[in-house]
Amino acid sequence: MDNQLNQDTSSMIETASNATNISPQTWQQASEQTNALMEAVGRAVIGQRDIIQQVCVCLIAGGHALIEGLPGLGKTLMVKAYAKAIGGSYHRVQFTPDLMPADITGHTLYDMQTSEWKVRRGPVFCNLLLADEINRASAKTQAALLEVMQEQQVTIEGTTYDVAEPFITIATQNPLEHEGTYPLPEAQLDRFLFNILIDYPTESDETQMLKTVLGGNIGATLNLSAVPQVMTPERLVKLQNLASHVSLDDRVVDYALKITRMTRQHQGIAAGAGPRGGIALLRAARARALMDARHYVIPDDVVNVAVPVLRHRINLSADYQIEGVRPDQVISQILASVAAPRQ
Repeated sequence: MDNQLNQDTSSMIETASNATNISPQTWQQASEQTNALMEAVGRAVIGQRDIIQQVCVCLIAGGHALIEGLPGLGKTLMVKAYAKAIGGSYHRVQFTPDLMPADITGHTLYDMQTSEWKVRRGPVFCNLLLADEINRASAKTQAALLEVMQEQQVTIEGTTYDVAEPFITIATQNPLEHEGTYPLPEAQLDRFLFNILIDYPTESDETQMLKTVLGGNIGATLNLSAVPQVMTPERLVKLQNLASHVSLDDRVVDYALKITRMTRQHQGIAAGAGPRGGIALLRAARARALMDARHYVIPDDVVNVAVPVLRHRINLSADYQIEGVRPDQVISQILASVAAPRQ
């Protein structure tokens, strides 16, 4: 892609009152850019195409992602690949039980030479923050991310500092059954646009992975050198702005609202999604529409993002938990019970 998309998108967004005023070529070029981004990441991450796409939706929607899976399934690798493909600043924080909030946000220190207090900014001052194994830190440390994830700003000793734009947090966590983990509080979970579950690769993908890792590489990690930079942080911001201009029909908004409210009425759910759940549905649906080169959202966009948007925003009843029912199953039941607008 060339700089023409950057120029067209910025100028059209400034003058457009709705999505129909933006040329079809702009939507098509934006879709091609997102495909190029996913293809670049796929050069390092073997298989997991659906997971790569879900992370891309979060980036285009300007939302944060929580990736959950067993150790060794490529969670960290995927985030590193996206960071390289996008460019910009990138920081990784390994969450541990002794990690303190100031280790993430930053702190002040006294400079003996100048006799002044200076601010040392933490790793959150970047474009892409990888919070690795976030559920291994205490709730107090996890809460240090709340302000920056929601407001894109950090308060240090009473002074507020803005973080870079765009700012995306991609957190990884191991299943809670593992020792040494702390469940994320509901307020923290609600800040994540997606809760992405990553599973074992297929046999063919795992075979290719083994051949790649053992094909002359030193160590046991996949090589990121094959991942090209196909985007800049500034270009990503333009795509996010373009996604915010995707049209939302009132019937689609009503459809997302019914799905969200149904999570509060379903007999198997003790606590349903709040208003932020409905907002997240439509934000993610807009990103999916842009990735498909459309300037409008269709009901299938909402359906496609409903599970990762809602699975961490509902708490199942005790009976459902005892029976081993998973949130994904309940969300599928809700989607089947709410009629989608088709005309």
